[in-house]
Amino acid sequence: MTNETNNTDVDPQPEQAPQTPPVEKGEQRTVEIEDIGDQGDGITRVERGFVVIVPDTKQSERVTIEITDVHENVAFAEVVERVSYYE
Repeated sequence: MTNETNNTDVDPQPEQAPQTPPVEKGEQRTVEIEDIGDQGDGITRVERGFVVIVPDTKQSERVTIEITDVHENVAFAEVVERVSYYE
């Protein structure tokens, strides 16, 4: 008995095309800061778990942000307005 694997029965996984980021530069949205990163910046996640980094925020803070820079798997944003939980 040999330990060789027969690879003819395995279908190769087709490469998936990279998905377009779910945010665009200039877009505004209201989010809740979920975490604080190693550099002290706020982190929120939007559609498909896409990460948006928001400097000068605190964990659990609700803010309206404007996307300033978009990369393949992360975006950066600035705070436009701090939102009260009672609004």
